[in-house]
This record gives sequence, structure tokens and C-alpha cells, in this order.
Amino acid sequence: MTGVAIVIPVLNEVASLPALLRNLAALHPPPDEIVAVDGGSGDGSAAMARTGGLRVVEHPVRGRAAQINRGVEEVSASVVLVLHADTTLPEDAVAVVRRVMADPGTALAGFTPLLSGLETVRWGTSFHNWIKTWYAPLLFRPHLFLRGARLLFGDHAMFFRRADFLAVGGCDTTLAVMEDADLCIRFARLGRTRLVNRVVLTSDRRVAAWGGLRANWVYLKVGVRWGLGLRKRLDRHYPDVR
Repeated sequence: MTGVAIVIPVLNEVASLPALLRNLAALHPPPDEIVAVDGGSGDGSAAMARTGGLRVVEHPVRGRAAQINRGVEEVSASVVLVLHADTTLPEDAVAVVRRVMADPGTALAGFTPLLSGLETVRWGTSFHNWIKTWYAPLLFRPHLFLRGARLLFGDHAMFFRRADFLAVGGCDTTLAVMEDADLCIRFARLGRTRLVNRVVLTSDRRVAAWGGLRANWVYLKVGVRWGLGLRKRLDRHYPDVR
């Protein structure tokens, strides 16, 4: 049976961790490994994750790309799922991952994210995120789109074979944002990158902080700049809301 590891990059996620820990405990079947890579949290996230039973690796270099690379290095399972701390998986996620990755033509895949808060579902932004997986590669990498590439992001809870991740060089640590999309493009040269028709719930905290119109404008602006090759200091346009 294919081994599945979950790698969770963490930075000041103490508000999200209780729900995440409950979600991880409910997964059936359970993953073979779970590793949380803390990038220098100052809010007690690492201690909370350890108390919740997670293996925690404290990584001295901030940045999701570096944390993901370290997490993949730390696990031995043949398939890795990268889970953001503010995203929760369906109970049968491990079985879904095994089933999808049994297809040798699939290089990378991810779930369909639904942005939601305690009382609100962000249908418009969720729809934009879904359609963006199609129009972004069609506009910026049409040759890959025609070969089956769809552009996925971190909120999709992307998963892939560990050996392929190492073969493509892992995440680009020079990217403060869009490291996930960049990784997806490199995986597309190995096979299909695709969405799975199953939903993960992800926090609407950016939309709640910025408002729907501004949030979608930020997502669009950052994505277009990245697609055009203007990748330096993209994080200036993508402020943190934690």
C-alpha cells in the first residue's frame, strides 16, 4: 500500500491549529506520517502542535518554500500531501490520495478548495479560485495546458510523489509567494496536474480582512505578475493577515 505523508508548514497558526488537530485525528485511514515544519512562530504554535501529537521540526529559515522542502526531506513516505494549517481535509483524504496517485500519468493533484468562515461561504472567490486553475495555464503556459496542466495553489492541499518532488528540485526558495504555482508548472513536465472533485475547507481570513473585491484583485494582480515573469518581491502585493 502506498505510504502517504502530510507536511504542514506553520507560522503563527495558533488560532488555526485546534481545528486542524481535530481534523487530522479524524482521518480514516490515517496518514503514515505527519510532520509540521515551524518557520519561527512567536505565538506558541510549535508547542501546541507537539501537545496535539504532531512531530514538529523547527526550521530556522522562514518561508513556505523552505518549510515544504524541509518537510519533504524529513518524511519517507512515497507520496506527500502539503496541507496549510488553515485548511481541513475530508475524512477519507488519504484514500483519495492513494487512489489518484495510482494513475502513473498524474504527476501532481489537489483538492477543490471552498473558502469559508464561521458563518460565511465565499462562493464568488471559491469559484474564481476554481476557474483560475484553468484560465491561468491557458493564458500563460498554453503548451502545458494542452498537455493536461492545471495550475494549483497551496489551498488545494496539493499532493505528489516524493521522488518527483526531489527530481524537479523542490520549491523555489527565492519565491515568498507563488512557490506552489511554480512547483506545479515544473511538475506539469512530468505528467498531468489536476484537480480532484473533492472539497477541502480553507479559511476565508484574507477575504474577511480585505473584502471580496480587494482579495480577488490581489489574487489576480499577483498571479498576472508571476505569469509574466515579474517574480521579484511579489510578497509586497500579498500582505500577511495572521
